[in-house]
Amino acid sequence: MNSKHLLRSLVLAQAFTLAAAFAAQAAPEDYAFKVVGSELHPGEGVTISVSLTDLRTNTPVADAVIFTTRLDMAPEGMEGMTAPVEAVASDVAGQYQFKADLAMAGNWRFQIAAKVQGEVETVQGELILGVQK
Repeated sequence: MNSKHLLRSLVLAQAFTLAAAFAAQAAPEDYAFKVVGSELHPGEGVTISVSLTDLRTNTPVADAVIFTTRLDMAPEGMEGMTAPVEAVASDVAGQYQFKADLAMAGNWRFQIAAKVQGEVETVQGELILGVQK
């Protein structure tokens, strides 16, 4: 193999490596949070289950670090009515569980932010929880 072909092969290999590296980088929009489970009812210590999915592969994302949550009644025009949220362990990969005191029926907004391993940007979600009497 002459040096011209060797150089061409090295340049192509490097280009493919760079293309693969950039393709592996996802954007926050490539992930989605979704409420999992049955109906929610007012009460203390209500369990809220949320899944995190990689939309590019439609696979659950395990081991994300949830670092921000906020639960309020903004959809009902009562953004000031909040409820503390506590993360609890989950046995299902890609699902994250939380406990909250849901004081009343109505629509609650659940905002959540997470760091996904290997991703630079924060993944954020905003879910509407319909709490039934």
